[in-house]
Amino acid sequence: MGKPIAVTGNEAVANALRQANPDVCAAYPITPATDLMQRFSSFVANGKVDTELVLVESEHSAMSACIGASAAGGRVATATSSQGMALMWEMLHIAAGTNLPIIMPLVNRALSAPLNIHGDHSDAMGARDTGWIQICSESAQEAYDNTLQAFRIGEHMDIRLPVIINLDGFIISHSIETMSYLDDDVVSKFIGEFKMLNPLLDIKNPKSYGPLILTDLYHEYKRLQHEIMGRVPKVALEVAAEFEKISGRKYGLFESYRLDDAEVGLVVMGSAAGTCKDVIDELREERGIKAGLLKPRLFRPFPYDEVADELKHLKAVCVLDRADSFGGYGPMFMEICSALYQNGGGAKPAAINKIYGLGGRDFMPDQAQQAIEEANEIAKGGKIKAVKDYIGVRE
Repeated sequence: MGKPIAVTGNEAVANALRQANPDVCAAYPITPATDLMQRFSSFVANGKVDTELVLVESEHSAMSACIGASAAGGRVATATSSQGMALMWEMLHIAAGTNLPIIMPLVNRALSAPLNIHGDHSDAMGARDTGWIQICSESAQEAYDNTLQAFRIGEHMDIRLPVIINLDGFIISHSIETMSYLDDDVVSKFIGEFKMLNPLLDIKNPKSYGPLILTDLYHEYKRLQHEIMGRVPKVALEVAAEFEKISGRKYGLFESYRLDDAEVGLVVMGSAAGTCKDVIDELREERGIKAGLLKPRLFRPFPYDEVADELKHLKAVCVLDRADSFGGYGPMFMEICSALYQNGGGAKPAAINKIYGLGGRDFMPDQAQQAIEEANEIAKGGKIKAVKDYIGVRE
């Protein structure tokens, strides 16, 4: 394990990509991921990686080039944000549907319109049904660690799926924090050599990608995609256990914080989790409110059974979404409610939804306190005033 250093999240992830040393990286810069790819391009220019950096005319072209390179038999990575990922949307389905393990840090940023370059989770939620694995990060350390593990998970021979690593724009990507890198040789051994599967460049064994499948097999093909996704949690936990041995850092499908004896809980993804943990500690100590937190790490596939087991004993839960589904509830809220609804037997916790931090709006401790206090009031028999509400919004 390396010594503590002070770096930004973008720098941390760029170094993870350097250590992974992909064969090809096709990219088109977009804020706030530009700095990440700029740093990685300097590694290419200085000969610190063997990567072929392909400069293209759009994010759609970037993903298209990544798909071609991955199908040819290479280890492939890229990075993007917001509208860039939205422009890739057509190709995201093709990458997943053809089982190409492309690794893509997604520096989370609000989607237009209106134009906003700051962080929320609307881009990640827009990609949730594309067939990509999604892993979420609270800090630069987690973004670095998750990127390294993503190569092992996506490239696993039982998986072979592309992976998005989420990190909050500016809050993680540009903020400086203390973390530590693993040694290059340790990472190289952990990630291992890339193993090709049905490479197009194996001319002695011709392959075909992008077949036409109509009503005879398309339905079965999509069921198979779902079945492959179902293998991901087991592999993710196996990779995390191996990663813990070399780093001392433990990862699961989610992080549970002080939930064992909790009566009320928060669910929150990404950088806001740290603020929530501090508020939970204060309210427990000063007011005796038994609160806890669940921080999703594996968002796709979503671990419904495990999440339900972790939350089912609560009296009330407040799900904080940094994205919205207009005309519906927040995306994470719908996942949590689905998990709890399917949980067999017994009373289920009352659930409310708070939309926070859209377009990079600061998430403050008083907002976390407000969410916990409202959940605590419901747990004591109070009525739900509104299932979905916007927190920290100006009236």
